[in-house]
Amino acid sequence: MCAVGRRWGRRQRALLWAVLLAAWEAAWGQLRYSVPEEMPKGSFVGDVAKDLGLQLPALKDRDAHVFDTGRTRYFFLDLQNGHLSMMEQVDREEICAAVAKCVLNFEILVKRPMNIYKGEVEILDINDNPPSFPERRNVLEISENTAPGARFPLERAHDPDIGVNSLQNYECSESSYFTLDVKTGGDGVKYPELLLVKSLDREQQAAHHLILTATDNGSPVKSGSTTVEIIVLDGNDNAPEFTQSVYKVTVREDVAVGSRVLQVTASDRDEGPNAEVKYSFFQIPEKFNKTFKMDPESGEIVIIENLNFEEHEFYELVVQARDAGGLSSHSKVLIKVVDVNNYVPEIVIMSVFTPVPEDTPLGTVIAIFSVQDRDSGANGEVQCSISDSHPFRLEKSFDNYYRVVTAELLDREQVSEYNVTVRAADGGSPPLQSSAVLALRVLDVNDNAPVFAEERYSARLAENNAAGALVLTVRATDADWGQNARVRYRLAEGRVRGAPLSSYVSVQAETGALYALRSFDYEQLRELQLWVRAEDGGAPALSSNVSVRLLIVDENDNAPQVLYPPQAAAAAAAGSGAVWSGVELAPRWSEAGALVAKVVAVDADAGQNAWLSYELAKATEPGLFRVGLHSGEVRTARSPLARDAARQSLVVLVKDHGRPALSATATLSVVLAESVAELLAELGSAADEAAAPGEPAAGLTRWLVLAVAAVSCLFVAFLLLLLALRLRRWRRQQLLPADSGALRGVPVSHFVGIDGVRAFLQSYSHEVSLTADSRKSQLRFSAGSCCDTLPARLPDEASGDLVPSGDQVTETGGQAAFQLGFMI
Repeated sequence: MCAVGRRWGRRQRALLWAVLLAAWEAAWGQLRYSVPEEMPKGSFVGDVAKDLGLQLPALKDRDAHVFDTGRTRYFFLDLQNGHLSMMEQVDREEICAAVAKCVLNFEILVKRPMNIYKGEVEILDINDNPPSFPERRNVLEISENTAPGARFPLERAHDPDIGVNSLQNYECSESSYFTLDVKTGGDGVKYPELLLVKSLDREQQAAHHLILTATDNGSPVKSGSTTVEIIVLDGNDNAPEFTQSVYKVTVREDVAVGSRVLQVTASDRDEGPNAEVKYSFFQIPEKFNKTFKMDPESGEIVIIENLNFEEHEFYELVVQARDAGGLSSHSKVLIKVVDVNNYVPEIVIMSVFTPVPEDTPLGTVIAIFSVQDRDSGANGEVQCSISDSHPFRLEKSFDNYYRVVTAELLDREQVSEYNVTVRAADGGSPPLQSSAVLALRVLDVNDNAPVFAEERYSARLAENNAAGALVLTVRATDADWGQNARVRYRLAEGRVRGAPLSSYVSVQAETGALYALRSFDYEQLRELQLWVRAEDGGAPALSSNVSVRLLIVDENDNAPQVLYPPQAAAAAAAGSGAVWSGVELAPRWSEAGALVAKVVAVDADAGQNAWLSYELAKATEPGLFRVGLHSGEVRTARSPLARDAARQSLVVLVKDHGRPALSATATLSVVLAESVAELLAELGSAADEAAAPGEPAAGLTRWLVLAVAAVSCLFVAFLLLLLALRLRRWRRQQLLPADSGALRGVPVSHFVGIDGVRAFLQSYSHEVSLTADSRKSQLRFSAGSCCDTLPARLPDEASGDLVPSGDQVTETGGQAAFQLGFMI
């Protein structure tokens, strides 16, 4: 019971180790299966999906398949169930010959991410081949003089199976003269020999017939047989003898065809024809006959075909020396082939991941390849390398499998293509090298936003432009490629003067050309600020903005506009253009340089186009008035004379400095008068002339009479006010002592007298010009009229009398009245 328990425990431990070994191998990408030979097509080999830990959908999505190395494919991967199956029936003896362990390798390649798994399937031998002899009948000639104990090698049987299924033993039919002796060589091969146990007598029995049977140990046991016919010869007592029982020689695999390998020698102690020895190969495989040739006279063995260490590294030949009497002897020739570095490493590119996205993370597998060298030893040891100047590195997966992975981040804008040269060199002397080029194209990723050629754009556009005029062109470039580098332009949203920006300008999406959609007016819009966005075609799209400043350039498209004098009603009604008129009053005693009127004009343009100049274009008396070139002030050039007409007509030309210059005219009617009556008469006449044909002038006269009456009333009220103020001051002087200091320190300017009124009137009359249409007049006060007190002439301190004399009052009152009349 204890022994049974121990055996069961050992079995469990062995099973556990087998499971752990399979899991370790699967984790490292190594799959191992075994299957008997002669399995039909489609037979199950192993569950790859389970062993690799991959789901069936993952196998399909990652395009898993058995990689085709160019050799015969024995297996395929069924993506429906994840099983590795036989592609065709396999005969172990055909593909592996006499190799003890027949292993077929396969590689499973998966993508996204890329990886490779190596596997091997051991083809298990079945007893499907019986032992067989090359010939069904063998003839052996033996002299009757042969002494007992002589040995005669027999032809060996061949069984392509291995292990217990291979040839295990020989048996021979019973004979009183011969017995079978089976020897095992150093290589484990059994050699049958016939041992003579009793002297032959040709006269008694000239021939002997034996059946040699070879058996294996398979299940069931299979066997093969051949007939051995022994002919007894008469005479010749000595067989040839080789100088060595075994000949050993070593040759390089690159030895030239026709070279001698070695020479065997045998001697015969007989004389005459019985001592003549002939050499030949004895029962060697047919393929060896194509490799070596033996000279029957000299015993030299010559190479007649190139040797190949990778196919045969060892040859065992049996040579025979036979004399003319039929006696023979045998010896072995062992030829060892030395490997020569004659195979260049072969690089097999299994898979290449191209194009490679430029945002591929570090460590991504780009390519998988294998290296094979058919040489052995150091000659077959291969070292692989790639250039260090590329952003890739080489990693060894297992055995002779390598993969190329990314070692640095890629940037298509710097390098768009890589030609990675893989070099393989073996360890021979001298080493042999080979190389393969991996052409890798970097796939663009949208990682660069468009960049404008300038940091900001500005342009000048003359006003009154045509709708659709080209303003400027913005340009942006994108360092990406293809659709990611396709730049389109559009305006950023905005509003100008309450209207959408898109109603003013537009940008062509493909070219970046900026067009004006309307005619611009400098007087309404002088500058336009906008943003243009450049956007690429990537997903997601990247964009950048640039500022565009559009300056509207002024043109001389506005004529001067006269603000004063106002436009004549008749001219305005008739639509006769920019003609301006007004009536001004001037006393006949005006001195030269006296201000009569001022023409006020503006120009809606800017800069030089708005600089205005004034000149007198036409006058009733050309020398009587002059106009300030830049001020527009109309002044008397000399004092009016009695012969000068009471009504003077002046035409003032207002002109800007544009090219071409635009102008406007203002017509002034100046009335020269000495008295109120003359003034009223001239005003009435002017009103009659200003009235439209057929329209009565009574209304204008009535208004003029009312204006004169109002002025008279105001004048009387003003005189009464002055008189009241004078009386009040006199009363205070009477009530206070003369030397009283109550009023001492009060400025004289706080008291208003006739001189103050006169100063006020003089100042005011020089600053104001009124017309009949005074409602449209514009008044400007001089600096003196804006003081806290009225300007006054200080009286003589000795007199202390603030009230002027009667003549002064009269003169002053008259002047004030005339000035007020002119004001009206």
